[in-house]
Amino acid sequence: MELEVRELNEKDYIESLKLSMYAFQYKVPEENVPSRIEMLKRHTVIGAWEDNSLCAKLHIIPFHIHMKDKQWKMGGIAGVATYPEYRRKGYVKRLIINALERMRQQEQIVSLLHPFDINFYRKFGWEIFTENKEILLEKKDLKFLDYQPGSIKRFNKENHHSDIEAVYAQYSKNHPGMLVRDLPWWNNNIYDDSQIAVYYNQNDEATGYILYEVKNKKMDVQEFLGLNKEARYGLWNFICQHDSMVDTVKLLTSNHELLPYILHQPKVKMEVTPYFMARVVDAWQCLIKYPFNNISKKVFLHLEDEYAPWNNGTYLIDGGEVKVYKDKQGANCVNPPKRGVRLDINSLTALLFGYKRPSELFELGYLLGDESEIEVLEELFPQAKPYFYDFF
Repeated sequence: MELEVRELNEKDYIESLKLSMYAFQYKVPEENVPSRIEMLKRHTVIGAWEDNSLCAKLHIIPFHIHMKDKQWKMGGIAGVATYPEYRRKGYVKRLIINALERMRQQEQIVSLLHPFDINFYRKFGWEIFTENKEILLEKKDLKFLDYQPGSIKRFNKENHHSDIEAVYAQYSKNHPGMLVRDLPWWNNNIYDDSQIAVYYNQNDEATGYILYEVKNKKMDVQEFLGLNKEARYGLWNFICQHDSMVDTVKLLTSNHELLPYILHQPKVKMEVTPYFMARVVDAWQCLIKYPFNNISKKVFLHLEDEYAPWNNGTYLIDGGEVKVYKDKQGANCVNPPKRGVRLDINSLTALLFGYKRPSELFELGYLLGDESEIEVLEELFPQAKPYFYDFF
């Protein structure tokens, strides 16, 4: 039968919900169905149909992410699901290609997703851009650091304070990819049963916070954001103040977090795991918005993108200006250009988010070109510490 790919309307939302419940093995209580339907109105849901039956679907959720001092429009991919009898027929591939075109039209210049299989999404241009570090501590590890003169104030969903959002926004400037959160997102997606402890310095300025929950002699720290040394010490000491209440502490943070280094006993159990993936949807827009270092040298990038062909071409980065030559051949052409660096969309994504350095990708064979041009890229791309605390 001929496959139809189209956006779902409100009359189709129940079918989308049925597919999600089947594929992800959960049940939505009848009284919660209206709120789920209301949530779907914010999404763009694309479905693959055979004979008016929904076979597979994909959600695009509109977000913004922090990229240094700017905010970029981002399309979040979620709810990708197919009934078993329709799998391995290329339906999700059709949906992904359609989604890329729609995100470009909506000026969502990058896309993020949480992968069920990293290799599957890598084929379509998404690449890892962040890693979680989970630190597991026992009561004996809770040793106070040098005394800090500031104070801690605790908040929850009912008395949420703008100081928390200010700390988050400041932290996000140094961690590309962080989600731009509005108040409903804080209330509906962050707090749950947790609370937030904010560290204030002697000038009563908020300089860090932790999102945490204490239950059954366990402390679960879901977010740890310290803007400076004092805040980091103060937040750690607050965690240590729970030594009579907990036997263990689980602390989730960025792989770049320096906290373990300053502990009295850094030899604690830590696990680093790849988390979210990102994809450049519109290379031209990303490159002209990107905060490159201001250097006098120039370099050509020859880009190849199989599933978003509008990105194919040659890009000249020169003195902060970016020019594109669409008539040029991409990275995988038969007769490669003599000048410039050849790369695919995955590698460009890793570079723009700061997940990998040019020299690292060159060593792995993902960047092709003269070593002197790789050195120019090293100067061009600022150091970055990408991270993503959220989930969708």
